[in-house]
Amino acid sequence: MNTSPIKNFVSYESKKQALASSRVFYKRIAWNFTISSIILCLCLLIGVIGYHYLAPADWIDALHNASMILSGMGPVIEIKTSSGKLFSSFYALFSGIVFITNIGIILAPAIHRLYHALHIEEN
Repeated sequence: MNTSPIKNFVSYESKKQALASSRVFYKRIAWNFTISSIILCLCLLIGVIGYHYLAPADWIDALHNASMILSGMGPVIEIKTSSGKLFSSFYALFSGIVFITNIGIILAPAIHRLYHALHIEEN
């Protein structure tokens, strides 16, 4: 069987296959954490640019506000423009979905491993 090294920790085994080794499991965790971090950085960049140009806020204030919204803590700056308020509303909704999605991405290897261990079919 000719499989790439990436496929070993990106694709998950079926219930007819043995439990993946600890090494593969830790690679899956690292891979999913990397993907989650990239998504988070891109979403933070969207927020910083949006708050800077639409709110308008200084770069550091835009970063601070985008970080707080993305983490679910709430806004920290007062937005006075209509375009800034619209952006802030949509960014808050978007951030909630991104936060939940990232938790799922990070937890996927551990949850799969647990379920797989409970449902392995023996020959």
